[in-house]
Amino acid sequence: MADSGAAVLVEETLQVFRDNFPGCEPTVGVAAPGRLQLSNFNNYLLILQALPMVTVVVGCQSSDGIISLLTTAKEADEPKRLEFPVPTESNPLSPGLPCWANYVKGVIQHYRAGPLPGFKAVMASNVPLGGGLSSSASLEVAMYTFLQQICPDNGDLVEKALACQKAEHTFASMPCGIMDQFISVMGKKDHALLIDCRSLEVTPVPLTDPGLVVLITNSNVRHTLTGSEYPTRRKQCMEAAKALKKETLRDVSMADLTAAESHLDAEVYRRARHVISEIKRTTDAAKALTSRDYREFGKLMVQSHNSLRDDYEVSCPELDELVAAAMDGEGVYGSRMTGGGFGGCTVTLVDAAAVENTIQRIKDNYSGTATFYITKPSRGAHVLKL
Repeated sequence: MADSGAAVLVEETLQVFRDNFPGCEPTVGVAAPGRLQLSNFNNYLLILQALPMVTVVVGCQSSDGIISLLTTAKEADEPKRLEFPVPTESNPLSPGLPCWANYVKGVIQHYRAGPLPGFKAVMASNVPLGGGLSSSASLEVAMYTFLQQICPDNGDLVEKALACQKAEHTFASMPCGIMDQFISVMGKKDHALLIDCRSLEVTPVPLTDPGLVVLITNSNVRHTLTGSEYPTRRKQCMEAAKALKKETLRDVSMADLTAAESHLDAEVYRRARHVISEIKRTTDAAKALTSRDYREFGKLMVQSHNSLRDDYEVSCPELDELVAAAMDGEGVYGSRMTGGGFGGCTVTLVDAAAVENTIQRIKDNYSGTATFYITKPSRGAHVLKL
């Protein structure tokens, strides 16, 4: 693998497999990336890139009809090793404990080919957990890619992403959109992807300038939520669309919304204003990236963060600090929160020559302790040469 960190992860995972499954040699290895949002919201239009940080799965088939799984994740709940029979129509898998296994079991249950053989597999990841970089989709897509090697399906990438999304819905009880699985499956080296979540159309957007760096800053905070924040926001957006007699806010113009302001609850109006303005920002951002107008793209990033902070209210003081510190210096085009918010990471577009100064400035001005990742757009799920 090109990324040295990922290469080390593969070697470590191979050694864990050999230590825990003596007498077996891994014959299959795969990797699937986490993802980074450059622009989006509400699962309409998104600009995403695949990260060099990945989840790795290595393993081999077995003849005993048993699936043996082992995770190396320190954060995973116990037990970290699990065995169960290959699912059948009369004996399907169901979610349960440990929680980490539900993401994997869901993929196995919803895999689109079969019958599956038994297998032994070890999973490891260097995608930061809880940072809004989609470690869960990375795990799901990696497991699906592993299953493709031992029991091939028809290779349809869209159906692969949808099966992984279904796994997260039904086994992990997370009503996620499709974006995370899509980018982990379809990521393209040196490109961001513009994804239309209504038509499922994917358009590559070149991001090849060697003088440009995408900097991820992990706030290392996660605020405890009640669990109602996102369902409430979805409900508010649906309420606004219904009031405007449209199926979704994607079909509403800003002029339509402004004209209806007096008929909407103030908070509902702000939620809708964020979504409608973000849709336009996303299309404008894709054009700016394609034409290498990084200043325009950066301006749209900051506008996006401000809208997420003020209208959608999913930011937090730590993310706001990180964005302000990043922007207070030379060579930085733009910065915004990424992921679900309420903690996690920011993404900053910066000149390569200004990266070190930017990192130091953020360290000096951030009230917490941040972790930094310098990234380039990477490829999606792929098979490893062991």
